[in-house]
Amino acid sequence: METVYLETSVISYFTANSGRDLIVSAHQQITREWWKAAKDRFELYISEAVLGEISAGDSEAAIHRKEAVRELPILKLNEDVRLLARDYERKLGLPKKAGADILHIAFAVAYKMDYLLTWNCSHIANGETIRRLLKLNQELNRTTPLVLTPEELLEPLTGD
Repeated sequence: METVYLETSVISYFTANSGRDLIVSAHQQITREWWKAAKDRFELYISEAVLGEISAGDSEAAIHRKEAVRELPILKLNEDVRLLARDYERKLGLPKKAGADILHIAFAVAYKMDYLLTWNCSHIANGETIRRLLKLNQELNRTTPLVLTPEELLEPLTGD
């Protein structure tokens, strides 16, 4: 089964109450639909970084987020992840405020995930970031996971 690293935004969209913003609300609905089918199609993972982020903020919402992922394996922050994050901080050209985003990318790469799933299109599911990541990982002799939103991984491929 293929592996999916779930970045924090996916879990937040899955568990949040529907808002008034139509785009966010649509993303939430897509995420919920994806989540229903995902367990049968993929091995889902989170990291210690994700666990820390979903534990922050409103305590009631944090409980709901943690409950949603309680059965998922948690990837540990190890030296490989740290070294990759350091390289990415220096060479990906992302702003300082994207430190947590860089860490998610490092987890997905270090643990050789097939997919990195996110709604963060500013720093992660961003064409320029992905292009630079592909080039850098090639130099580092690393495999790059496919970086997608839940919408892009919603339906399984079927043959003709």
